[in-house]
Parts: sequence; structure tokens; C-alpha cells
Amino acid sequence: MQFQIDLLLLALAPVFLLCIAAELGYWRRHGRPEIYDWRDSLCNAGLALLHQGADKLAWLLVLPLYGWIWREHRLFAFSDSWLSFLLLFLGQDFLYYWFHRASHRVRWLWAAHSVHHSSTRMNLSTAFRQSLMYPVAGMWVFWLPLAWLGFPPEQVVGVVLVNLAFQFFVHTQAFPKLGWLEYVLNTPSIHRSHHARNPRYIDHNYAGVLCVWDRLFGSYVEEIDAEPCDYGTVKPVNSFNPLWVSVVEWRDMLAEAWRAANWRDRLTLLFGPPEAAEQVASRLP
Repeated sequence: MQFQIDLLLLALAPVFLLCIAAELGYWRRHGRPEIYDWRDSLCNAGLALLHQGADKLAWLLVLPLYGWIWREHRLFAFSDSWLSFLLLFLGQDFLYYWFHRASHRVRWLWAAHSVHHSSTRMNLSTAFRQSLMYPVAGMWVFWLPLAWLGFPPEQVVGVVLVNLAFQFFVHTQAFPKLGWLEYVLNTPSIHRSHHARNPRYIDHNYAGVLCVWDRLFGSYVEEIDAEPCDYGTVKPVNSFNPLWVSVVEWRDMLAEAWRAANWRDRLTLLFGPPEAAEQVASRLP
């Protein structure tokens, strides 16, 4: 299944690029070429390549662990059926929600995820803006329960990639709200507000594919015309160098933790919510 999924995503790469070209043309025809910036888009492309390399290496290293858990400690033996795929899809999407939520509330994870939010633009190329540091942050840990439940490692990897492929299409300002779909799926409107740094929107809408988790766990917020989205991070990253964008928050976090006067402050700087870490950092000499 892994081989088939990889081929599917490879086949989708031209589709992604065609969609980006179509969106760029759309905004130029509508007099808003500033939605795209060539430096920002090239940075996004560079980040995507770095992320893909790190991701492939990470899976090579952790798949044996997934396999050991699946072979020796799985709770169930799922058949190769549509029902088992549906259960895997729902389980992974549920875990993705909690990974995504933790990535906004735990600074260690935010140091990786902030890369995705650091652009001040919102367009389809922003979906490529991923961090090579996700394996270091521990993204792979969140999918371990799927192997423990009894889903084969290759299928776990496959459904993770399908989830990420879907999310490409919600990184756009070209579509309005989509009616009743807003109650079920992650949509461009829902994800636009997730990328905004406005106080109303910040740290909401963690959906991967299904937005029902946000509604169940109180993290949903609606995009409203009265408050247009202001994109980017609260602490701006003023660079188009993909390597620097990848590591700048890690540099700041580790440097601040090193300078902290006690272990309580050090742990807050490493693992506390980003705003709590910022308060501690403001008191450092």
C-alpha cells in the first residue's frame, strides 16, 4: 500500500502545480497579484523539499518501531477492507487534530509547526511550507496508537499522506464559505482563520480533513467579514531563506532555555504554551 500511496502523491504533484498556476492567474485577473510573492513561493518550495527529505528519513528510522508494536502488541487484527480503512482514516484524523492542537500549545512542537504559519501570505503554495524539524519535534509519536490498535505501518503512513494531500486544497483565499460542508469538512474558510494571527482567530480550527473535532472540543471559530484574516506569526520571521526559516524558532527557544535562571523557567521555555514562554523570555537578562 505504501508504494501505491507514494505513486498517488507523485501523480498529484503536477495537479498541485497546475492549481497554483491557476490560482496565480486568477488573482492577477482580479487585480490582486500581491497574494503571491515569488520570493515567498520559492521559499515554500525549498521548505517542501527539505521537509520531504527529512520525512522520508524519519519514516525509515521509525517504521521498525511501528512494525514491532504492530507485530507484538496489537490489540486487533483488522482485515483489508473498506471498513478498516474508514476506521483508520477516522483514527488518524482524530489523532492529527490533537497533534495539531498540541503543536500550537507546546513550544517544542510549535518550534517546528511555526514554519508553516510564518508566511504573511495565504495561497496554495503555502501548503508546501513545512518544517524539516517535525521528526525532531516528535510528530511520528502521535501515530503510534494506530499501530498498537492493529493497523499495519504502511497503511498508517499512507493515510497520513492522504490527509496531508487533502490539506493542500484548503490553503486558498479564492473560495468563499462552502455551505453545509463547513459543518463536516475542513474548508478554505475554516483554514484561513486558522492561519490568522488576529486575537479572534489565533489557536483555533485544528482540523485535518474533518472539522467535527473542532466543534466537539471547543476549538472552532468562524471566519467573519468584519475581521479579515491577518496572516503570519505573532513573532514575525523576516526571511525567505528556507534553512533559516526552519531553524530560527529552535535557535531562539534553545538560547532562551540556556539563559534561564531555574529549571521551572527552562521547562516553560521548552514545553510551555508559546505565550507563557514569551513572558518568561521577556524577563531574561
